[in-house]
Amino acid sequence: MLVIPAVDIQGGRAVRLYKGDPTQETVYFEDPLGAALYWQDQGAAYLHLVDLDAATGRGENRAALRRIAAHAQVPFEVGGGVRSLEDAQALLELGADRVVVGTIAVKAPEVLAEMLRTFGPERVAVSLDARGLEVVVSGWVEGTGRDLRELAPELHAMGVQTLIYTDVRRDGTLAGVDDAILRQVRAAWPGFLIAGGGIASDEDLEVLSALGVDGAITGKALYEGKIELSRWVGSDA
Repeated sequence: MLVIPAVDIQGGRAVRLYKGDPTQETVYFEDPLGAALYWQDQGAAYLHLVDLDAATGRGENRAALRRIAAHAQVPFEVGGGVRSLEDAQALLELGADRVVVGTIAVKAPEVLAEMLRTFGPERVAVSLDARGLEVVVSGWVEGTGRDLRELAPELHAMGVQTLIYTDVRRDGTLAGVDDAILRQVRAAWPGFLIAGGGIASDEDLEVLSALGVDGAITGKALYEGKIELSRWVGSDA
């Protein structure tokens, strides 16, 4: 299973949030490039970058993303506020391997379909963030009433190949993974599945691997030394 370090960017710094709350941040690197290079040196095969300010409409961190693209050698995906074809194109041209979209997959599937046609499904991943199985959007602040088990097959039928599932109840908490929920997510999604939220230990990663999850996005557990990336490197995205 591919273990993907997360570099979440807020106010130009690499941070982790507690349950997605922008007011409850822990700063791990003053410069996100430092975080990206650190995980690259630890053997990461892929990075997950999130522009938290863009996700919540409070600004953007394109300068930091541009520095990472210029200096990091490891491929990366970028999410946060990608809500138009132009947003996606700008990030791909900047150097991202693929863009990650969330809100538009629920609110504007026609835009997602256009991205898939224009850039190809290998350049566009969909992130379904959920409280359990209810999908939330707009930086996790808005519930949709949509059940992931119903929405995921619709996205697969559109041509989406990669799904990222984050349990927002657990993200940044080190509370562990909810294997009962993840089993249902795995059953609902026939494509490449990446999971995140609450991962606290190697045991959590082993649970995900046993469930057939293809990749795991980890943040706080890596930054605080609860997981050693070296145990999990050697896969390709």
